[in-house]
Amino acid sequence: MDFSIKSLDTKTPISNIKTACMVVGVFDNKKLSPEAAELNIKGVIDAAIKSGDITGKVGSSLLLRKIDGVAAERVLLLGLGDNPEKVSEKAYTSATQVAARQLHALGASEVCIALPTADGRDFTWSIRQNVVAFNEAIFRSDAYKSKKDTIPANVKKVAIAVAAKNASAAKIALAQSIALVNGLELAKELGNMPANFCTPTHLANTAKKIATEFKMGVEILERKQLQALKMNSFLSVSAGTVEPPKFIVLKHMGGKAKDAPVVLVGKGITFDSGGISLKPGVGMDEMKYDMGGAGSVLGTMRAIGEMKLKLNVIAVIPTCENMPSGTATRPGDIVTSMSGQTIEILNTDAEGRLILCDALTYVERFKPAAVIDIATLTGAIITCLGHHNAGLFTRHDETHDKLAEEILAAGKQANDTAWRMPISELYNEQLKSNFADIANIGGPPAGSITAACFLERFTKKYTWAHLDIAGVSWKSGAAKGSTGRPVSLLTTFLMNRAG
Repeated sequence: MDFSIKSLDTKTPISNIKTACMVVGVFDNKKLSPEAAELNIKGVIDAAIKSGDITGKVGSSLLLRKIDGVAAERVLLLGLGDNPEKVSEKAYTSATQVAARQLHALGASEVCIALPTADGRDFTWSIRQNVVAFNEAIFRSDAYKSKKDTIPANVKKVAIAVAAKNASAAKIALAQSIALVNGLELAKELGNMPANFCTPTHLANTAKKIATEFKMGVEILERKQLQALKMNSFLSVSAGTVEPPKFIVLKHMGGKAKDAPVVLVGKGITFDSGGISLKPGVGMDEMKYDMGGAGSVLGTMRAIGEMKLKLNVIAVIPTCENMPSGTATRPGDIVTSMSGQTIEILNTDAEGRLILCDALTYVERFKPAAVIDIATLTGAIITCLGHHNAGLFTRHDETHDKLAEEILAAGKQANDTAWRMPISELYNEQLKSNFADIANIGGPPAGSITAACFLERFTKKYTWAHLDIAGVSWKSGAAKGSTGRPVSLLTTFLMNRAG
């Protein structure tokens, strides 16, 4: 799909723009947006509202054809709610989604979006919402079907109207939005792939492809190298599978040579059976999504690579399968992590923290400015936060509070939100072991918090945050599929860091 910016000024009124469909907003109190008012020649739009053909409520729409004096062949009216002075983010987002779905089903191959911006947001946010909505409407998950799904995708060109004074900045925002959507789509495609296709080797090859396309550095560590590094915690998870583990290091060095990098660590369990602590069969197919952290990190790296972001960012992805077999790790086994700390594995289904702890030790060599690990770590976070917010964990001090504020702000900015959870020494009591330095589970109470406390023990030498994305990484039921989250949050966070 081809996106562009349409510059508006007194010499280029909306009524003179030739397009197959012009999209404008109306309100529940029978008021028109400024853009709709310009098209209200001979009161045609007023008449449609007065007759009740469109109410202006959020989600409502009406298609008008061939209005006299309007160059556009069609005009699509979108309801934006009851407050012309303050269009809510929810109303704006809903309107773009409605427009994308309807326009893709029409015969219009090119459209122009001329909506007012949401209250408190600038035009750059609006541009992103439109790009995301139009791509989401045609995103396909039928790669493995012999007969492809019929998804209307008639729109080929989308112009987004902005004031002439903002045109230059809007073009930059548009390029960034397209890069972000490309990263989101990569993360969703990886998440939706079945585990017999999306193996650790496939994730490694995807990293290599990103490195080649966007001139990044890449290194893939194999089993022998992991053994030499004494990553015995990571290797214990892969002990029961024939699929070889991979340890991916992908480097985007867009900043100054001496600048400390931001490091993203993504959990890459490409299938999680639970190991010897086998999961119930119902819903186990969804454990192909347990590489959501890895997928979101790769998607983010692709996005910032396309943006040519001026920041040093390193992605570290430990990836393997967690399977039961005669060689699999048993409950009660003790392993020595790369850090030298010993771990009693009470439950082999708490495997994410076992691969992450070695990765978090490995990243010390980069002397990072900050480290964020991203993982579909615990079902307990869904009990806490549902499917709306990712769980954010950091230490509670001035430095980590600042990092938490950055991440939370980026989430709000990107409509990809997180919620900060507590972490403290009190919860470590649950992780005590009679036989090793630490147990890998702390029992049912505060399960997401004790998991974060486990990881925190391996991050003492740098500033660190943990995102538990188990509740937001994919959807179940009729809408089953990867969401691509938190690519938007992470990309926005890095863009803000880069200034």
